[in-house]
Amino acid sequence: MSSLVLDNSISAAWCFEDQSTAYTEAVLQAIIDGVEAIVPAIWKLEVANALAVAERRKKIVPEKSAKFIRDLQQFTISVDLVGLDYVFDAVLEHARIYQRSAYDASYLELAQRRGLPLATKDEPLRQAAEALGITVFQPSVP
Repeated sequence: MSSLVLDNSISAAWCFEDQSTAYTEAVLQAIIDGVEAIVPAIWKLEVANALAVAERRKKIVPEKSAKFIRDLQQFTISVDLVGLDYVFDAVLEHARIYQRSAYDASYLELAQRRGLPLATKDEPLRQAAEALGITVFQPSVP
């Protein structure tokens, strides 16, 4: 089974139609087809925050948030807690060098440490990944 690091820019797009792209849908299909998604510990907080903000802005209702969380829980998404040990060194360093948030840098650290491709639709994060030699996930085209 292959694996990828799943950035919240992808998972959020599964909830919000205006953020959905062919790429985000292809990543979703890859996960449905058995590609293992691995996320840093911050990911669940990012998902919850995106939903809370959307509810506050009246973009979604709590029932849609609850359904989205139930849908997410159907997938095999592994949370990597080991990355917390690297927050004050590799994560902070990536954030400094690539001028990304520590949250974004945690995805870079995880992908680099595990040697996995990163699935993201965040262009600055994609550029930082490429600068680090991290492969950006490209779904198979049938």
